[in-house]
Amino acid sequence: MRIGLAQINTIVGDLAGNRRRILDAYRALVAQGAELVLYPELVVCGYPPRDLLFKKHFVADVEQAAREIAAEIGAVPAVIGYTEANPSGHGRAAFNAAAFCQHGRIAYSARKCLLPTYDVFDEDRYFEPATTPVVITLGRRRIGVTICEDIWTHAMIATGRLYSHATPVSQLAAQRCDVVLNLSASPWNCGKGLVRQTLVADTARALGCPVAYVNAVGGNDELLFDGRSIVCTADGTLLAGLAAFREELRVVDVAAPPPAARPANGQAALAPTYRQEELADIYDALVLGVRDYAHKTGFKQALLGLSGGIDSALVAVIAAEALGPENVLGISLPSAISSGHSKDDAANLARNLGIRFHTLPIADVVSAAEGTLAPVFAGRPRDIAEENIQARARGLLLMALSNKFNSLLLTTGNKSELAVGYCTLYGDMCGGLAVISDVFKMQVYALSRWINRTREIIPQNTIDKAPSAELRPNQTDQDSLPPYDVLDAILKGYVEEGLGRRDLVAAGFDATVVNDVVRKVDLAEYKRKQAAPGLKITPLAFGVGRRIPIVQKYVS
Repeated sequence: MRIGLAQINTIVGDLAGNRRRILDAYRALVAQGAELVLYPELVVCGYPPRDLLFKKHFVADVEQAAREIAAEIGAVPAVIGYTEANPSGHGRAAFNAAAFCQHGRIAYSARKCLLPTYDVFDEDRYFEPATTPVVITLGRRRIGVTICEDIWTHAMIATGRLYSHATPVSQLAAQRCDVVLNLSASPWNCGKGLVRQTLVADTARALGCPVAYVNAVGGNDELLFDGRSIVCTADGTLLAGLAAFREELRVVDVAAPPPAARPANGQAALAPTYRQEELADIYDALVLGVRDYAHKTGFKQALLGLSGGIDSALVAVIAAEALGPENVLGISLPSAISSGHSKDDAANLARNLGIRFHTLPIADVVSAAEGTLAPVFAGRPRDIAEENIQARARGLLLMALSNKFNSLLLTTGNKSELAVGYCTLYGDMCGGLAVISDVFKMQVYALSRWINRTREIIPQNTIDKAPSAELRPNQTDQDSLPPYDVLDAILKGYVEEGLGRRDLVAAGFDATVVNDVVRKVDLAEYKRKQAAPGLKITPLAFGVGRRIPIVQKYVS
């Protein structure tokens, strides 16, 4: 059977635009000889629709769009993810479903059985679960239909323990399918690709038939979908792997011999980016995230402050790649204490990237603010309040430029800084998208060196010099923070792995350092609640997947 994999990039709520994308892909894949075309989960409305599902007409409008799509489907069936109203009057108002479309109509509807309620997922809030997966007969073939989480019950997956009853995979195993389809919208994080491949391969072995898995691709808010759709044969052999972080349409014959049995000049089973090093994955993910966030929200241009530091340099490189250098504006905002090398490094970076560049000194703005505050501050020593005026003056000017030129302001803080609150609310936190807010500082260095692997794009001095906020003379980050390799290791344990202070101390970290870092993380929760949305690249990012109260007194 020749299955057309439609790995396409949709926009949440863009029913008309998504309809066009779906039908364009259908026609292209049918022309390539597909006997069935498979799409990602909720492709009609985009994923995740979240509380749009509570709008009065949303589910009905999605159903109508699905029927309009079905009307254009001919003899070659298409399996399309959509929302289906729950007519029973009991439970949630909708199902997360797959429409089996053929001969101008929705012939069958298959509903999702397992609804994830962990990390960024909250599907039990919206959908009613089905009790069993659907098996559809097409000619002489029996086709099992599953949706994303329905196959995420593998013993190696910690969340598999959430499902103690009969799983869709075990239910399908008893029905002897000829092929099983999986419509997926599985967000990416570092290391997830291999987990998915193992999952699909083992599912195919458990079912004794090929499994075709089509994943969403693109960025929607903070979530990044990498595509990497795959097909595995009945013995778990990887038959095809599609591109990462890019749309791709491909027809795969699930009865074809595995790659090892193909002639040397046969078509490659794996897209060049299906397997690539982690730094390339992170870079591609962030580029896709910036491009989609900007374009899907209507921005054609972006701007950012260029401090001469490594964080803003990395964000500038990503933005130039995502939007084109001509659509990126870098602004140097030197204060009276800014170093010469910072200004030079910012200008050199802009020149290397070919982005537009301006310098706007902030000394007069800072002086005016300090003069206005002087009567109220009289008799008090200079401290962080005055330091933060500089950061807030920069935020003021950058937001003015964003408003004037309708450009998306990108914030440049990394995960290490955001974790401990080493950032200024209404200052360097101003902006519409926090590009590297899920990238630890040591990863920022690694990415910057990777970017420079063939030629110098980020000035070497930017990479080599000690990081500094430059809010006071001779300041470095390590005046307030432990070395970043130590800080990142503690943060990974405390934030991502849920370890407590005693666990971190037992692991060998200095107790005083641990206590200071943990205290900073807890106190900065209010800042993070006001931060711009950030692009998620780790298993646990700040944002929708991490819900820590601001007002709380628990000490771990």
